[in-house]
Amino acid sequence: MEIGLQIFNRQTKCLRAMGHSLIHQVQESKWQRIPQFFVLFLVVSAQYPMINYAIFHKDDLELVTGCMSIAFTNMLSSIKVLTFLINKIKFLEIINELKTMWQNSGEYGFNYIKGSNIMADRVVNFYFYSVFFTGFYFLLTPLAKIAWAKINHMPIIRELPMPMRFFFDAEHSPVYEYAYIYTGCVTVIVVSYVVAIDGLFIAFAIHLRSHFRLLQHYIENNSFKSNEAAINTNIRSYVKYHSKLLRLAEQICQTFKPIIFVQFLITSLQVCVLVYQLVTNMNNVMIFVVYVAFLVSILIQLLIYCYGGEMLKTESSMVATSVQISKYYNLSPKYRKVLCLVLMRSQKPVIVKAGFYVASLENFMTILKAAMSYITLIQSLEQI
Repeated sequence: MEIGLQIFNRQTKCLRAMGHSLIHQVQESKWQRIPQFFVLFLVVSAQYPMINYAIFHKDDLELVTGCMSIAFTNMLSSIKVLTFLINKIKFLEIINELKTMWQNSGEYGFNYIKGSNIMADRVVNFYFYSVFFTGFYFLLTPLAKIAWAKINHMPIIRELPMPMRFFFDAEHSPVYEYAYIYTGCVTVIVVSYVVAIDGLFIAFAIHLRSHFRLLQHYIENNSFKSNEAAINTNIRSYVKYHSKLLRLAEQICQTFKPIIFVQFLITSLQVCVLVYQLVTNMNNVMIFVVYVAFLVSILIQLLIYCYGGEMLKTESSMVATSVQISKYYNLSPKYRKVLCLVLMRSQKPVIVKAGFYVASLENFMTILKAAMSYITLIQSLEQI
């Protein structure tokens, strides 16, 4: 069906902008891969001037923490880009599998998943605009400061969108312009890949949730009073459907495992440095608002994985409830045993886990509580 081609619309646009064809190819030529790894090189190369900036200003904790919050974001983006390039075939397999499952889901299933796809698009579009405007703000601020200085005949201080210190003088023309373009390219790459990869995860989770709910609907609303051939077909289809969903969920978990691990690790570090920035800039409204917005965008990234993991955990376990409230008593003992296997397997929910981090709303709230504790601690230390 034609509408199935609109699945993961925003994510595919971002990936195409980064040079990905998104055609499920077994192997790409080295010429196709060179631009993609060059993009990765650009993002990774931005780490050096930021670390150099932090080292140069090591005696100013406020400048160091401000720089490290950006450096951590860039480091996380580098891991996401690298993971996608290494596992690109797996990403495309999941995309194509979900497309096929949607197109083969029947009239009721197709319309139900269509609603889930609309919801996924809205979530990803909201995420895109939040990330886009954050990046746009960082790009626009240095230009606005230069324009304001010229209008008011003040000394012009050329700043870059990111806190960087190169091994050459980047504060005077024309080197400043080249450095600004370089930083702008890195920002565009980071925004595109972050929206694409994070957006794919939440969209995968929303689509899988809709399939788990479809399976629950089919089991709950089957009277199991038809002839044995029809019952046999239905039970077999439920088992196959459930097995396919569990396999796909495991594939998603394995593909995103390194990203989720680094996301939790780096977000924890970012919360620490950003909380320090918030506490030290409470009297400066403009800077305070900027860091609040930056902290919110960081937490939204983590929330995407925690909410997606929570959805998969909840809906995969709800299949067991659907079996329990179904009209299984109309089945013969042979088919009851088969349905019981589905119930038993559903009692072990899908857990999105990476190392010792579990993507769940409970762990997301733990990080929020830790952030509030850091604020209280820093404020109490400053009063000593």
